[in-house]
Amino acid sequence: MASKNYFLNGVAELLILSILKNQDTYIYDIKKTISEITNDILPMSQNTIYAAAYKLENEEKISEYSKLVGRKRTRIYYHIEKPGLTYLEKLTSDYQMVTTNVCKILDFLSSNSEENTDE
Repeated sequence: MASKNYFLNGVAELLILSILKNQDTYIYDIKKTISEITNDILPMSQNTIYAAAYKLENEEKISEYSKLVGRKRTRIYYHIEKPGLTYLEKLTSDYQMVTTNVCKILDFLSSNSEENTDE
């Protein structure tokens, strides 16, 4: 299970930045968006999202601000910054290249495996 979590950690930045590109939001809403869109198939903990957001904030790719919701409740919202948009473009391109080529390799190996079992 550790390898699955390791892979999800790598995807967290891409998803956070993609969501923030559409609108400023807060961590729980990011988690909820991921869960709803994937029907809970892509489990991503709030801790994973917080860790990635903290890293992105330290790198000045996103920023945070407080917003009063209700009478006494303050919520921390995140906003994507210009360096974050540039980084998102690179992450998206890298992700697409990796997934396309991993699929090619798996398809190739699968078809070769089927050919070998036919002999």
